[in-house]
Amino acid sequence: MTEKISSIKIAGLGGMGVLTSTQILAEVFFRQGFDVKKAEIHGMSQRGGSICSDVRFGKKVFSPMIPASEVDYLVLFQDDQFPLYEADCSPQTIIIRPEVIDSAKLENKRALNIAMLGRLSRYLDIPSDVWLDVIHDALPEKLHKVNEIAFKLGLQSA
Repeated sequence: MTEKISSIKIAGLGGMGVLTSTQILAEVFFRQGFDVKKAEIHGMSQRGGSICSDVRFGKKVFSPMIPASEVDYLVLFQDDQFPLYEADCSPQTIIIRPEVIDSAKLENKRALNIAMLGRLSRYLDIPSDVWLDVIHDALPEKLHKVNEIAFKLGLQSA
């Protein structure tokens, strides 16, 4: 396990599944033996306002908050959120935008968050079965199939 701490920021609007995605992401890293910390900023998210969540993982993580300009991955569920978090990025930040997902292929548009996790998973050395196990554990059984399809869509996205 590397000494490096990796930092992921997920941003979107209230109701888009930012917090659910963050919980799934943190659990995936935890099951892989990483120390994980997460932090959330809700703001007016209950009314569809901006929301972001930070996840940091590594051998030992002391703070859940990502230091300025140290976001390794910025996952945007809504592209217009980028200006709010641009200053948190560095030239090395990998930005994953929602247009990488063909939303016409989503059986349920609310599964975009899981499709975005699928896309993010391409950058992380964690087997797909771990991701799918955590997704199944985090969501009700009636949502398993649609979210499994969404995750695989994100994983296969261009």
